Amino acid sequence: MYLLILALFECMGAKASLREGVRTFMKSYDAIVIGAGHNGLTAAAYLAGAGLKVVVLERNPHIGGASISREIYPGFTYSNCSYVSSLMRPEIMRDLELPKYGLQIIPYEGGLTMTRDGGYLASYTDHDMSRREIARHSARDAEAYDRYANEVLRQCRFIKPMLMQTPPDPTSFKPRDIKGLWDLGRAFHDLGEEAMYDTIRFWTMSCTDFLEQYFESEVVKAHLAGTSIIGTALGPSSPGSAYVLLHHYMGEVDGNIGSWGFARGGMGAIARAMAAALEARGGQVRTEAEVAQVIVRNGKATGVALASGEEVHARIVVSNMDVKRTFLKAMDSKDLSEDFLRQVRNFKIRGSSGKLNIALDGMPDFPAVPKDCPALQGDLHITDSIESLERAYDDWKNGMWSRRPYVDMMIPTLLDPTMAPDGKHYMSVFVQYVPPKLADGEWSTEKRDAFGATVINAIAEYSPNFKDLILHAEVRTPHELENEVGLTEGNIFHGELTFDQLMFNRPIPGYAQYRAPVRNMYMCGSSTHPGGGVMGAPGANAAREILRDLKMGGTGAA
Repeated sequence: MYLLILALFECMGAKASLREGVRTFMKSYDAIVIGAGHNGLTAAAYLAGAGLKVVVLERNPHIGGASISREIYPGFTYSNCSYVSSLMRPEIMRDLELPKYGLQIIPYEGGLTMTRDGGYLASYTDHDMSRREIARHSARDAEAYDRYANEVLRQCRFIKPMLMQTPPDPTSFKPRDIKGLWDLGRAFHDLGEEAMYDTIRFWTMSCTDFLEQYFESEVVKAHLAGTSIIGTALGPSSPGSAYVLLHHYMGEVDGNIGSWGFARGGMGAIARAMAAALEARGGQVRTEAEVAQVIVRNGKATGVALASGEEVHARIVVSNMDVKRTFLKAMDSKDLSEDFLRQVRNFKIRGSSGKLNIALDGMPDFPAVPKDCPALQGDLHITDSIESLERAYDDWKNGMWSRRPYVDMMIPTLLDPTMAPDGKHYMSVFVQYVPPKLADGEWSTEKRDAFGATVINAIAEYSPNFKDLILHAEVRTPHELENEVGLTEGNIFHGELTFDQLMFNRPIPGYAQYRAPVRNMYMCGSSTHPGGGVMGAPGANAAREILRDLKMGGTGAA
């Protein structure tokens, strides 16, 4: 058909213009999704499953965004950015049949915190085992642990139904928004009077204040506080950090609430399974296709211009980039109001994290921990107190990487030996705090290496043979996370998870329902509700709203 049309126009003396016209015609889609991160792939798979012609455009030569696995050192597979799985919504895994395409989540057994005095505190997936472990440090805290766990689970039960829902607009009189607000109010009222007050306090209080209501042991509080600072530019004593703790707690693996696991073969397995689901539904992924600008004509998004100069056209455009990259970099400011742009600039995306991926010649020794402790197969931390976490945060505020950082290290090869050669191990190390901008100037290779050495030296204090086992280390600061992965300032959540940036305020009041100010354009990244983590909910929710606008029904994920 292409050749027939081309021949016809050539006969009419319009060869050159026709070639360009047919190229444009051949590259027209129902939907363009910008970015092959997990949310972009999720949205694309749902749209393709509804019968739309969908293409995902990815600037890198590989897919996945932060959910990526690569062999940087021979024989070792690194989960280069995101490193554990729990938050991925089970509804999405079922709808997209991700296990059918090779996704397997291996649950791990818990975790532990090592202290400078040679002690440790372990936690386990078994609640009673965790309670007995806490009793080694404080009988009072062991008694309080059930009350603490019940309160966190109550907050999980309250918020989890909202994850796969579009936030209602509190200023709207549309029936669906009124119903959404009514349902939210009813769920809040059903908590009961005392729990209602507790919930308001929880969402706005600091993790330190929350934990001190239950525990006296410093190591117990430090162990539990770690998840309140991961990926966020807050300290454990900052208001709002209690919610960040909850955000990490409300995932599940195989129906076990709060459980975490490794994606077999690395976190890139999630993106690969999603891409396979997309392609099985007729969708397409194009790599090395960097979007330079969203094309807007007559107030409508009509496609994108690639950095190569090529134009790709579609009925709708969906951005999986964060809100700042979307509207401040990929769009012409004249297509947006100044008030909207001001709110985008004010949206808080502050990087605070770094990552090391380390190839090891063997299993490191941790003298403080029994060799048969199953918690070694989970996340390992080195910290003594909430105060030490707060001091690490002080360094970040002063424009330095933490001199005594909080590390969340794991050895996935203890459960998934496919990621390293026989007898070798891969260690993933997530680090707080690392500023995107240093007080003494820009990041450089020398500063990046110095940061990496700080982290390695901190681990070596707890493992005497650790340095001798290192074969290779990949060090990633917010600079690499922004320039290689596309995370503004290296923020892994596409924007902080503070109360002023949640629900109908995420990313911007009036634009929390995945629609952009420009018609036919949508947002599906983690800057939208319910936020960051390898969850897929923003992508599924955005797809549902797109199909609603196209009068094609829902995604099946609501």
